[in-house]
Amino acid sequence: MAIVDVYNMNGEKLEEMELPDSIFGIEEHEHAVHQAVVQYLANQRQGTKSAKTRAEVRGGGRKPWKQKGTGRARQGSIRAPQWTGGGVVFAPKPRDFHVRLNKKQKRLAMKSVLSNKVREKKFIVLDELAISEPKTKLMMKICDNLKLNTALIVIKGSDRNIILSARNIPNIKTAAVNTINVYDILKWDVFVVTKEAVNQMQEVYV
Repeated sequence: MAIVDVYNMNGEKLEEMELPDSIFGIEEHEHAVHQAVVQYLANQRQGTKSAKTRAEVRGGGRKPWKQKGTGRARQGSIRAPQWTGGGVVFAPKPRDFHVRLNKKQKRLAMKSVLSNKVREKKFIVLDELAISEPKTKLMMKICDNLKLNTALIVIKGSDRNIILSARNIPNIKTAAVNTINVYDILKWDVFVVTKEAVNQMQEVYV
């Protein structure tokens, strides 16, 4: 069992918490993590870029000048790629970049990065995270107490006050348990999670 410290919002250690090795203590599986990151980045792509080929650009039906005798290079259309306003060679077209990953691989990748955060001592558990009103100043104070520079803060559900309070802090991101992904866990240096969220994660990734 991995053991982590539990802190309050003032940065004071309250107790220790045991985490199951089946989720937070496995060996890192680099291939699964790589596949999960590739999937996430690929699925962020809209695939809507488009340009016209010479066949699609309007005009250019008439030959600009006769083939021989002008002293200029031969040209067949003013919509050829070398002309201003002409078509694009191998023009990009809308396409689907979607990548699929099976559930076992996703779960393995998630367990790998969570276990890695625990090993690196970058896994902070909070007894609770509650803010009475949406104020950036309150969230900044909590981050200062916990000595956070860049962090992903994970809560059990969607708390409007927490989300709004952290929204304007450039190096802090909030997420619910059901929305976290491997890419964000790797991107943000410290993984901060509430006790409620840890219990929910154990139910999801068991």
